[in-house]
Amino acid sequence: MKIAFIIDPIDGTTNFIHAIPHFAISIALEREGQLVSGLVFNPITDDMFVAERGHGAYLNDRRLRVAARKNLPESLIATGTPFLGKDGHETFLGEMKAVMAATSGIRRFGSAALDLAFVAAGRYDGFWERNLKSWDIAAGIVLVREAGGVVSDLSNRDRMLDNGEILAANDHLHKPLLELIRNAPGA
Repeated sequence: MKIAFIIDPIDGTTNFIHAIPHFAISIALEREGQLVSGLVFNPITDDMFVAERGHGAYLNDRRLRVAARKNLPESLIATGTPFLGKDGHETFLGEMKAVMAATSGIRRFGSAALDLAFVAAGRYDGFWERNLKSWDIAAGIVLVREAGGVVSDLSNRDRMLDNGEILAANDHLHKPLLELIRNAPGA
């Protein structure tokens, strides 16, 4: 049986380096190529987000569900921006412009693991980003799915860990948000 842990000891490293108290420890368990459990711990707030496939997602023993919003204009979406020296700035700007025009707002806090945990907790209605590593998103994928959400890459496939693209939302917002991002200028 092939088992692997996917670990990010500090997701939100830039925040950590600059003493911004928004970072997390992220751990996922992959068994036979399937993500089966995830944990995202925010040591500043003592929030422990945990999920196990088939058993739900929890925040400190409280069951999590993704937000129930059905309309993009009411939704709050999180994202991450390309780092200095990384490709994709123009693509991101087009996507951000499209999402800003269609939703109630965008947030960017610098930790993909916490962004996904916040989608699972219903704090954000969705999250998208490109150029991520598997350790940034593996635990969050399990959290969102176990909280009733939908997770895909930006081609609506299940290849997030391979290509570093991710979109997470509830089942009402995933498709319209995906179309919005895919049809954005520069995408």
